Formats: sequence, C-alpha cells, structure tokens
Amino acid sequence: MSDGTWLVAGLGNPGSGYAGNRHNIGQMVLDELANRIGSKFKTHSSRSQIVEGRMGIGGPRVVLAKPMVYMNLSGGPVANAAKFFGIGVENLIVVHDEIDIPFDTIKLKRGGGEGGHNGLRDISKAMGSKDYLRVRAGVGRPPGRMDTAKWVLQDFSKTEKQELPFLIDNCADAVELVMSSGLEAAQTKFHTS
Repeated sequence: MSDGTWLVAGLGNPGSGYAGNRHNIGQMVLDELANRIGSKFKTHSSRSQIVEGRMGIGGPRVVLAKPMVYMNLSGGPVANAAKFFGIGVENLIVVHDEIDIPFDTIKLKRGGGEGGHNGLRDISKAMGSKDYLRVRAGVGRPPGRMDTAKWVLQDFSKTEKQELPFLIDNCADAVELVMSSGLEAAQTKFHTS
C-alpha cells in the first residue's frame, strides 16, 4: 500500500510462437491490465515492452513491463525497468505461471523460494532480493511423466482455454487489489481452499 509507483512484470517468452503457452500467462495478465489502463505497450530501453499509467481513477501509478527476452533471462530487463523508473523491490509485483498449484487457482506471496522457476531465480539475482510480490497463476502439473519444460511450453488445452479468460481476469484483479489494499487483503480474497 505504497503511494509510490508500482512495477508489474509479466513473465513469458517473446514471439508469437510462445504467445499461447502456459509459460506466458504473466504476459497475458499484463495485456489485460494494459487494456484496463487503456494504453498499448511500447518498446523501452530496459529491454521490455512498457505501459505507464494509473489503475482506475485516482488509482496507483503503475509501470507494466513485459521483458522481451527468454523467461530464464527476465532478471536484467526487470531490474533495468526498476532502476529506470526508480521503483524499489517492495513495489515490484511479478506475475508468473506456477506448476505447483492447480489450473485456475491464484496464490499470492512476498519473497520465499523460486520453486525451480528460472525466471524468478534470475529476477531475484538481478534485483539482489527475493522480497518482491508474486502473483502465481496456477497451470497445474504435467500429466504422467511429461517433462515440466515441455508442459509449460505448450498452449493451454481446449478445456482450459474456456476458463482462461476468467483466470487472466482474476489475476489482473489480484494485482490491482495488492496495489490498492495490500497483500493480506488480496490473499484473503483470492486464496481459496
């Protein structure tokens, strides 16, 4: 609940071939947030696509950043954007896919481990801290013995695609609630049993 500017980073891989992948849910959520602001992404020197604006009338000032590098290299662009806009780790929200929670589920937290998520690991390293906020969009575990990397680099299933707009919408709502009312309020609303 800061009066300062927020940086919201949506993780994914660049290029149309990855656009519908589970790994790109973070960027899908940022597209929804940009739509709510009423602005389009522009290329920025931080190696991200950026939207600047306010969330709602009188809402917090926000910078939306989609790193234009592969997921595992997300740290540099996120840290560059944070430095450029003068935003500290306490006002950084990272939106990303999470295999350890079921599809269509959202979990929020500040800090902690990266759970094998190389994009988060790179951000923690580049920011010099793990104490940023995470909006974790559940994509579920791969079936059977399928490799995790193969799973997250596949598009959502036909059934999942029917629910995907609701998940994206809820994640965007969660980001807005974290900024306006704080992490605990957002956790209370979005953490379901």
